[in-house]
Amino acid sequence: MTQSELDRLEMLAEVDELTTGVARWADCESAWEPAHRAAALLKRVLGRVESLRVRLEAPLVVATFGGTGTGKSSLVNALVGDDVAVSGRQRPTTRQPVLIAHPQTDLELLGLPQDMCEVVRNDSDLLRDTVIIDCPDPDTTDNNDASSNLERLRKILPYCDVLMYASTQQKYRSARVVDELAEAATGCRLVFVQTHADRDEDIREDWREHLSGKYEVPDVFFVDSLKALEEQRQGQRPTGDMGRLLDFLSRQLSSSERVSVRRANVVDLLNAGLERCVGLVDEHWPKLHDLQQALVEQRESLRRKMAANLKRELMVSRNLWERRLLTAVTATWGFSPFSSVLRLYNGLGALLASFTLFRARSSAQMALLGAVQGYRWLEGRNEEKTAESSLERASALGLDDALLRESQLIITGHVKAADLHPALAVPKNLREMRGQAAAVERDFLGDAAGRVDGVINELAVRNSGWFVRGLYELLFLSYVIYVLFRIGKNFFYESFLEQEAILSTDFYIPATVFLVLWTGLLVTAFTHRLRKGLSRRIEELSQELVNRQMDQTLFPDLQQACDAANQDRLRLHQLTQRSMQLRHSVATSSALGGVKPVRPVESPAVTAPQ
Repeated sequence: MTQSELDRLEMLAEVDELTTGVARWADCESAWEPAHRAAALLKRVLGRVESLRVRLEAPLVVATFGGTGTGKSSLVNALVGDDVAVSGRQRPTTRQPVLIAHPQTDLELLGLPQDMCEVVRNDSDLLRDTVIIDCPDPDTTDNNDASSNLERLRKILPYCDVLMYASTQQKYRSARVVDELAEAATGCRLVFVQTHADRDEDIREDWREHLSGKYEVPDVFFVDSLKALEEQRQGQRPTGDMGRLLDFLSRQLSSSERVSVRRANVVDLLNAGLERCVGLVDEHWPKLHDLQQALVEQRESLRRKMAANLKRELMVSRNLWERRLLTAVTATWGFSPFSSVLRLYNGLGALLASFTLFRARSSAQMALLGAVQGYRWLEGRNEEKTAESSLERASALGLDDALLRESQLIITGHVKAADLHPALAVPKNLREMRGQAAAVERDFLGDAAGRVDGVINELAVRNSGWFVRGLYELLFLSYVIYVLFRIGKNFFYESFLEQEAILSTDFYIPATVFLVLWTGLLVTAFTHRLRKGLSRRIEELSQELVNRQMDQTLFPDLQQACDAANQDRLRLHQLTQRSMQLRHSVATSSALGGVKPVRPVESPAVTAPQ
């Protein structure tokens, strides 16, 4: 197997893969109306592609195309070498399509509507591999109904594989013919022929330039059909460009080239359909993008409100979190002089209350002190409950009915503008929306409570390291050791050896006062350290919990539909790029003309909300 054969098989495999990809895209259901319409269009294109597959090995259908008086029928007669079509130069002679086929050709394989065609059999060599249709004129001014020339032409063109576009010096710029060609040429190979070479000037270069914006024009033939027909009647081979055209058709439309021609037509059809769908989808994409931005803005608004509420509510219970943190620190720290001071500070209220019991002198006083202690215990329990309720209030995210209704109205407007199904905008009623919000709140509440405990444990470990412990123990014990050293020196050395007086209360009272002040200063510095770290971690925790919880959305179905539409659009662009690459390969490897791609298509970035 030669390299060219391998390249051709590879190209055919790529065409099959592209067709399969387009079919899969068209079969995917989408809630986005533009994507739904694009899928419907592609299914129609795939139906025509399937008709090409069915008649893959059947003879190629070649149709003449051109304005009135361009000599299409004469060209057909010259190609066949016989008078198979009625010709006329000044008026539209062909009103019913004339189908010219070889006697051995089974027309049923082509699927052509034979009831609307006049069938002529001829044993020309060219007809062994092709079927030629002499089509009606597209610019004939007759009734614009089902029986008009134009309607007959439009019904027959979808069955054609090759269009032979004939024109003259007078007709090649006809706007109506060019417009009809633009509609008919998709999915067909093109051959360009200038007729009336016996009397017209050669305008092929100007014609090629005129066509170059929309069509690939590898070659243009300049023929005299009447002269060529007369030469064949005399048993001669046609001379000039007619002979070259016959050789070209025999070579390019042979049975060995059928598959390549029809595969090229498949690529044309798919590329044209995909480009139309990309244009349809991209036209409506900005509205869908606005909807996605609105979803992001609504989520960010809820996120900011939730973070502010959480931080405020957690700060309300900061004293409780500080006491818990101090308890966790002393438990982690173990027994030491400064940790004992911290325990004393943390339980100072209970300690003072216990001292009052020693001052009770009657049962009434004992009962009163018991009531006070009970009140303190209840106050502590209430503070615990307040902390829990603060989390519950924070978990509400500020999702009151007014905010939910406002979000519902905003999103609904964007949904309608984006051509999405209105049912996706919001849940069916506000109660369902509240239920979705409550689910987010419950998850948040469990996370917040657990994370607060985790933060307390983390800070307790961080503030119980050897460096922190050593620093505060050293600072605390330095004063205690100094006082004890001073007392010991006075008692054992100065009073015995130097006969000095023992230190009086004038020393002990100031020393005690300064010990209390020094201890208070250290405790204040340490608790300030804990408070600062706790405040910073609460703020970080608030933002972290908000970011985690607000990954969810109050419009999950709508968000899913937007993401799916975004992926559909991206996949459609990718398919179009592949079809354009194949279209370019077909154009460079084929001597037949064709329609140029409408525009380059760049793959868009996925713009799902962050």
